[in-house]
Amino acid sequence: MLKEERFQLILDRLNNDQKVYLAGLSTLLNVSEDTVRRDIKELADQGLLKSVRGGAVPHSPGPHHFRDRILHDNEQKQIIAKKALDFLKDGQLVIFDGGTSAMLIAKSLPKDIRLTVVTNSFPIASTLEEHEHVEVLFAGGRLLKNSFVTVGYDTIQFLKKFRADICLLGICSIHSHLGVTGPDYEESEVKRAMIECSKEVIALASVEKLATAEAHYVCPAEQLSIIITDQPADKEEFKIYTDIGIRMV
Repeated sequence: MLKEERFQLILDRLNNDQKVYLAGLSTLLNVSEDTVRRDIKELADQGLLKSVRGGAVPHSPGPHHFRDRILHDNEQKQIIAKKALDFLKDGQLVIFDGGTSAMLIAKSLPKDIRLTVVTNSFPIASTLEEHEHVEVLFAGGRLLKNSFVTVGYDTIQFLKKFRADICLLGICSIHSHLGVTGPDYEESEVKRAMIECSKEVIALASVEKLATAEAHYVCPAEQLSIIITDQPADKEEFKIYTDIGIRMV
């Protein structure tokens, strides 16, 4: 079997099963596990999957630059934003991360809601500038240009000053075993700080981001209180998350 044929079979199996194992692929392809490991490394280097111990999982789909993300899956994000509004009440202190779903929530806030918003996102701070009843506290730091957010030590230290009621967390990848992950190290560190200072963490994720992984670890999946998706909450594929105590919305 040609290497290109093995690559296609690996990607097809990954697409169907959402995870592949070295031993299973070795049997399927009739090659050694070392050969499969090299194939997976090459596919990972091409950005086609995420190599993990013993096998591989899908990469999160979609673009990583903010300008591209704002146009990606907009209908799904509108559904997520509408669901998320039900969790916001007068008097709360809410952390908004720099995700595009979080920005749509900021744009959709009722004009009479009274919140204190902590954010490291320039677009969200700008969106809320004219909201009469929302106080905005901005976390300074170094600008991460592809995401339009601040990152680094100063950002994290600022976030540690708060005990938020809710953190609205835009998610790149969630996997029930591998946890929440992201493509950028410093942004992942900031997300971890947001989670640690929040009573409740609401993940905002289209279905395509579930059962995927990126390079940088944020937190275990169990640390999420709620996952809001663009699909009905009773889908069978969500059971793996409800079984570990996450509410699906």
